Amino acid sequence: MRIVMIGTGYVGLVTGTCFADSGNDVTCVDIDQRKVDMLNRGEVPIYEPGLAEMVQRNSKAGRLTFTTDLAEPVSAAKCVFIAVGTPMSDTGAADLTYVMKAAEAMAPHLKPDAVVVVKSTVPVGTNRKVLNLLREKTGREVHVCSNPEFLKEGCAIDDFTKPDRVVVGVTSPEVGEVMRELYQPFLRTDHPFLVMGLESAEMTKYVANCMLATKISFINEMANVCELVGADINDVRRGIGHDQRIGFSFLFPGVGYGGSCFPKDVRAMEHVAAEKGFTTELLKSVDAVNDRQKNVLFNKLKKHFGDLQGKKIAVWGLAFKPRTDDIREAPSLVLIRSLLEVGAKVFAHDPVAMENVKKEFGNRVTFCSHHYEALDGADALAIVTEWNEYRTPDFGYIKHKLKQPVIFDGRNLYDPAKMAREGFTYNGIGLTAKPTV
Repeated sequence: MRIVMIGTGYVGLVTGTCFADSGNDVTCVDIDQRKVDMLNRGEVPIYEPGLAEMVQRNSKAGRLTFTTDLAEPVSAAKCVFIAVGTPMSDTGAADLTYVMKAAEAMAPHLKPDAVVVVKSTVPVGTNRKVLNLLREKTGREVHVCSNPEFLKEGCAIDDFTKPDRVVVGVTSPEVGEVMRELYQPFLRTDHPFLVMGLESAEMTKYVANCMLATKISFINEMANVCELVGADINDVRRGIGHDQRIGFSFLFPGVGYGGSCFPKDVRAMEHVAAEKGFTTELLKSVDAVNDRQKNVLFNKLKKHFGDLQGKKIAVWGLAFKPRTDDIREAPSLVLIRSLLEVGAKVFAHDPVAMENVKKEFGNRVTFCSHHYEALDGADALAIVTEWNEYRTPDFGYIKHKLKQPVIFDGRNLYDPAKMAREGFTYNGIGLTAKPTV
């Protein structure tokens, strides 16, 4: 099938590449000539495990091409995907400027039987707006489909090729069948292909992300209460997680969620509801709890040291989660800003995200090529992102490097009992209770 992907950001590039890898002819279109040139050289502008190799392989095979020219590929395409950004506006609403511009640009070139697929995360009613715009611009009936993405950064290729489910919102059964044919290579193990209305598909994406964000804020708030009452959140988490109605997913306490999806989508859903005169009290609380949680490590450091002026703090982990270089809304940025504001010195490490953080802080932060390097003479270590290389370090060497053996662990990577035996002052999230021996 001939496919056009408008937008070569995270979603567009992963989606287009995976479709090419299953035998389709895919053209990815972007207005950024620099990015297109980079991709045509086989260079990938984002970090996602396995993606660069897949881009290079399919480009070499001729199934995946990149261009700034929209007209020619759209005129031959069966499916034209809109995968452009929908950034959050000042009001919290999703900015649909790029979505509508993409629809308007493709309109003169669409084949009569083409299916326009909105892959971008958009609020309820957007697909109808795209449909009406295309009808107006083409003067005929147009096929529009909502196809929300459920990709997790760091494992996006697996998520796409082995989906929990594929959701499509359609206005006719025929469009559903086109999409089923396109996704068939990824549904061979009976993953559900769910066909519904446009509005239901749009809501599904937002409701899924809001539910996951809610679980994160819930367990973080319970962890904070555990510290106050002398309970251990790890014991509590196991105690509730074995209840099949609850489960363990997203029940790991930490320093709050970040990234491009959860913060934006929670606020966008609040805005959608507000436009209809409804106040989403729960989502407001989820957002507020998350903002507060991003300050938890700084507050612990301040409580421990009192005055942080001149203190050297090693920070391990800058990306909002492991296996990505994405720092959007990352808890690390909140911690670093707070430390710098009170005159602390920050020495930071991350396997892939340091270049992005350098753009934020410049030479105000010292960036270290190895995570142990950041520890030299530091007054404390703060762990923000749970990269695998931080999970089983040489604690004796850490103790030797640090000025004093103090760790503030925002991801509860280590066993408190072991840390006590190693002679560390260890502060996790919700871990005040004495570990059971």
